[in-house]
Amino acid sequence: MVLSNPEEIKTDRFTDMLYQTATDLWERTHLHPFLTGIADGSLPKSCFQHYMKQDYLFLQQYAKLFALASVKTDRLEWSGLFAALMTSTLTDEMALHRGYAERLGISEQDLLESEPAFVMLAYTSYMLQVAHEGTLGELVSALLPCTWSYREIGKRIAMNPATLQHEFYGEWVSMYSSDEFGSLTDWLRGVLDELAEQAGQEERERMKRHFIITCHMEYQFWDMAYKEQVWP
Repeated sequence: MVLSNPEEIKTDRFTDMLYQTATDLWERTHLHPFLTGIADGSLPKSCFQHYMKQDYLFLQQYAKLFALASVKTDRLEWSGLFAALMTSTLTDEMALHRGYAERLGISEQDLLESEPAFVMLAYTSYMLQVAHEGTLGELVSALLPCTWSYREIGKRIAMNPATLQHEFYGEWVSMYSSDEFGSLTDWLRGVLDELAEQAGQEERERMKRHFIITCHMEYQFWDMAYKEQVWP
């Protein structure tokens, strides 16, 4: 599902400011051994198996954020698109995980019955709390780092064409470096920019705080997967 921006790209964007604020953290994330291991093919299969199990649980909760966004917005077009994103997450993205899991020797039952890791629980619980208690702008600011950082990771790793041919990691890189996935990030950024224009300074500060916190949680998720950790 290719999405278009809700408004024309502007200079001085709120999301540009967020990106600049998170630049150092995102660079650390790009250099995490889980991601460099995907890039050069050296990541142990067991780490990717652990990641798949935890991300499968994560996506079930992440999809709820799109459902809540669909309810919170008073714009019919946005409501429909958020609902479509919930469906896409639960079908397309989770289907990719099931396909990977099968090749890695993990059954769908194993995916569903995996013990949730502390980091996964903390991350999704935080986002869901923001979604229930905050504004639509706060909700989008909390969910955006996941989508946006995956796009940046996918694009950077895909700069090496050989990575796209990897037996286990190539399809994963292809999905997150695709134009279709990129359009999702662009649309969400446009939504957040528009909501930030309408928000007061206090709400914008909350949006910034949520964005930075979930950027940190993204890093912790990769770290948890690399260490094959459930509880610290």
